[in-house]
Amino acid sequence: MTVRTVLAVAALTLQEASRRRVLRSLAALTVVLLALSAWGFSRLDAEFGGLTSGEAKVAGSTVLNLVMFGLSLIAALGTAFLAGPTVAGEIESGIALSVLARPIRRSAVLVGKWLGLVVFGSGFVCVAGLAQFLIVRATVGYWPPHPATGLALLAAQTTVLLSLGLLLSTAISPMASGIVAVGLFGATWIAGVVGSVGDALGNDSVAQVGTVSRMVLPTDGLWRGAMNSFQDPTLLLQVGSGIEESPFLSMAPLAGTYLAWTGVWIVLVLGLTAFAFQRRDL
Repeated sequence: MTVRTVLAVAALTLQEASRRRVLRSLAALTVVLLALSAWGFSRLDAEFGGLTSGEAKVAGSTVLNLVMFGLSLIAALGTAFLAGPTVAGEIESGIALSVLARPIRRSAVLVGKWLGLVVFGSGFVCVAGLAQFLIVRATVGYWPPHPATGLALLAAQTTVLLSLGLLLSTAISPMASGIVAVGLFGATWIAGVVGSVGDALGNDSVAQVGTVSRMVLPTDGLWRGAMNSFQDPTLLLQVGSGIEESPFLSMAPLAGTYLAWTGVWIVLVLGLTAFAFQRRDL
């Protein structure tokens, strides 16, 4: 019965998300980004008078990571502002009280909503990411070495952020939860850049900023793993020294221990969300 409830709530959450205005904004931003990237990649070969295969790999890898960051930011905005109304919005409107008055566990409703948002966010990342790969392939002839792994990591990044958004929505308003979640996403990315600069300069204290931020909120760590999956393996040798400072190139793939920590992080946040939702006065 609980499994059926979770799946039913997940389906209803997907249906509700598809009707929200934020979805149209998300789709419009994605189309604009894809169109701009298609124009930009098509101009690379034209402006430089024909790229060799090696040059195409360097240009394709670097610019692809830049565009995919824009895509991950759009996904972050969409999921953060979808997760907020999922709990806080329904509590404020009284919908949650009418649903939970029946013999339905709050935890089942919460997990169902989380699952629906995960499917929505992961589906968006995969479809938009695949479209971007096809654009790069058609314009400069580049295809990332591990596209499935990279998209899976971006989907995990989206899952982390929407889990945080759900937790925040049990304590603050829908709009505020979205703003805080996106703000933390940006702050973690900046901290990661600062940490990379610290690594390049050999400053352990500054490097710890990035390490700690990636443990507290795994979005930047997952993003760096995705970048490594999208870029050509020979790119690090061709670019040379100073690559550690680049926010759009990654030195190494993610370790299995970090992926395990990300899974633990999501479970802990969901558990805390369920505890806060259980005690929330409807």
